[in-house]
Amino acid sequence: MTTVAIIGCTHAGTFAASQLLAAHPDWTVHVFERNDSLSFLSCGIALWVGGHVSDPARMFYSSPEALAEAGAHMHMRTDVTSVDVAGKTLKAHDLETGEESTCTFDKLYITTGSKPVEPPIKGLAECLEAGQVVFSKNWGHGKEIKERAKTAKEVAVIGAGYIGTELAEQFSEIGVHSVLIDGLPRVLAKNFDEPICGEVARAFEAHGVTLAMDQFVSEFVAEEDGTGVTVVTTKGTYHADFAILGAGFLPRTDLFAGQLQMLKNGAIKTDEYMRAYLPGSEEPTGDVFVAGDAAVIRYNPTGTFDYIPLATNAVRQAIVAAANVNEPVMRSMGTQATSAVQLYDLSLAATGLTLGGAQARGLDLRSTTLVQDYRPDFMLTTTPVTATLVWDPHTRIVKGAQFLSKQPDVGQAANAVSIAIQAGFTIDQLAGVDLLFQPNFSQPVNYIGALAMQAVAEQDR
Repeated sequence: MTTVAIIGCTHAGTFAASQLLAAHPDWTVHVFERNDSLSFLSCGIALWVGGHVSDPARMFYSSPEALAEAGAHMHMRTDVTSVDVAGKTLKAHDLETGEESTCTFDKLYITTGSKPVEPPIKGLAECLEAGQVVFSKNWGHGKEIKERAKTAKEVAVIGAGYIGTELAEQFSEIGVHSVLIDGLPRVLAKNFDEPICGEVARAFEAHGVTLAMDQFVSEFVAEEDGTGVTVVTTKGTYHADFAILGAGFLPRTDLFAGQLQMLKNGAIKTDEYMRAYLPGSEEPTGDVFVAGDAAVIRYNPTGTFDYIPLATNAVRQAIVAAANVNEPVMRSMGTQATSAVQLYDLSLAATGLTLGGAQARGLDLRSTTLVQDYRPDFMLTTTPVTATLVWDPHTRIVKGAQFLSKQPDVGQAANAVSIAIQAGFTIDQLAGVDLLFQPNFSQPVNYIGALAMQAVAEQDR
């Protein structure tokens, strides 16, 4: 009888447990989770704040009861305090009863996820303790933000990535003034290039959001009566009823330091079968698997392993890891980090490298931008799409794309280019792809094809 220990149960842990139990119903599968819930879709927090969620219970797609019914031994509200990877044992502490226990396993699945970055900012620890600064990561954070939004008048959101921009947008929609603060010069600077970032900035300003870009938070000052917080930056001072810190995430892998090979940020190195490496070994172990925000993943636009914490990556990695529990039979296909967000009436989607991201990595890439109505002008209504394509001028291989429009189907355009990147398409191949024409949906030359054609013309000049 094989015994499996799964540590952490959000997306990767939930899917790993489900897949393992479906394939091996006679195995003993122990799931350890420090929270009282699992599978929470934290990407819905901002939508919940804005009143766009029908029922917050539906923000969970599984439950401890569902996994238990499938055959898992669930250890909820249980903190794993130590793991001996080589000795194949772990120690756990029940947060409800205080009971200590030991589990011996044959196979280990590390799906411990990530934790919010806590920058070394003066006053941050005190304000986190007092609740004047909160994170936006888990169910508890979501409940706190939702409750605070009912009475707040001013909110400071630190971090202008997807999480921060969505929160700032939803606060403005319910009448709560927000200031959006980021050290980079543009909103969504890591996800999009200009002119898309500029369009988003104008939308925020039109809705009363204060943009405080190109400035770093240097201090949080708690109000003496506990009613608010002052955020001090390198360029200004902002008062708020509370602040939300969204400065990114780090792998939650401290338990495995020195026991497995990691990147500098703590992401555990794996091969394409999601198998971890013991220290000093060039061959992966077949008994330790890592998936989700605790693991690296191959970033296909560069061909290197990187840290890209996305729920979509976590789910796919968990499925691969479960399939390879006995022998390597399924490879991870990597990621393009394809993603999307809707802000006001603007739909934005991206896949692969931005030009800015390429430059930060020291890569010599080119980009072209096209603005084209998504369907013919003889239709009673249409709207433009702003599209950017990024490619390698030496190989002509497509490396990334970005789309913005009031037409929500641009998300599928990013998906289409994601497939092209994964397949290694050149701009010439993308220009020649069979894309439909029908006046309800598209121009005679779809904007994806038109964008690729423009890239070919610019490259051949």
